[in-house]
Amino acid sequence: MRKKLQYGVVGNGSWATALVKILTETNSVVYWYVRKYEYIEYIEKYHRNPMHLQAVALDTDALILTDNINELVSMCDVVVFCVPSTYFLDQIKPIQSMEGKYAVSAIKGLVGEENYTISQYFNKVMGVPEDHIAVLSGPTHAEEVSMEHLSYLTVSSVDPRTAATISNAFSCRYVQTIQGTDVIGVEYATCMKNVYAIACGICNSFRLGDNFQAVLVTSAYNEMVEFLNAIEPDPNRIPSRSAYLGDLLVTCYSQFSRNIVFGSMIGRGYSVVSTQAQMNMVAEGYYGTKHMYEIACKAGIRVPIIEAVYKILYENVKIKDVLKKYASALA
Repeated sequence: MRKKLQYGVVGNGSWATALVKILTETNSVVYWYVRKYEYIEYIEKYHRNPMHLQAVALDTDALILTDNINELVSMCDVVVFCVPSTYFLDQIKPIQSMEGKYAVSAIKGLVGEENYTISQYFNKVMGVPEDHIAVLSGPTHAEEVSMEHLSYLTVSSVDPRTAATISNAFSCRYVQTIQGTDVIGVEYATCMKNVYAIACGICNSFRLGDNFQAVLVTSAYNEMVEFLNAIEPDPNRIPSRSAYLGDLLVTCYSQFSRNIVFGSMIGRGYSVVSTQAQMNMVAEGYYGTKHMYEIACKAGIRVPIIEAVYKILYENVKIKDVLKKYASALA
């Protein structure tokens, strides 16, 4: 990968917009697939995303926008996918080929009945070689990137050269990158932390206090580490690093965490359907709960916190009954 690579982004939500902003800092041209043509017209005219991070001024001189995903793929060497996991399969269905391309996932969830991580889907279904796949993870919120607060991205690939190249493309004056090789582990951790944030939101709505929250997040971290070591052992994994512990902390405590908002509304008595209808953004943790619960059950791994959230969201068990049963399992 010696030549200057061309980058493209698929998706137009908050995180996709933030990534586009970063890439325009480091690349003279960035391709951007935006699904609706009226959004493209708005962005070109007003230099802003009409739906997300509207305060962010975009350098449209560096952007080539298209509503044709195959056009974007054909023009780019590196395609960054940044759509909610629940929409991922529909979004990529029109893609004719990813041959010779690098696929970068900035998606925080799993897909399909097989409960694939995104990297597994690229490799097993779309035929992208593992050394042409990278994963972007946090701890990073789109809102703070848009405000140019100093932020950190983790770039993981089984090929350190790929991780280094992608890292360089996302390193700018307000973003620093950390490189790693634990692709699957980071993807699972990214999915799990959203489930734990929902648990925190539910408990917040019951005003259980900071003491309980500290124990809950500590237990969530321990549960995550035990799961990762059981399902995807990696002697080089350091769970206390940013992609694991750091991303868990920011998602469970940040004012920008949509999964905390989702959990808080569930805790206040809103149904899943009404909560989703009132939120302008997708709470990935709702879908991640089902995926992670199914994976853990199939592998015979205990995940009490994820199980508790699953029972509330998918089995309609009363929250007070769940808290009574699972609270003693913490610590």
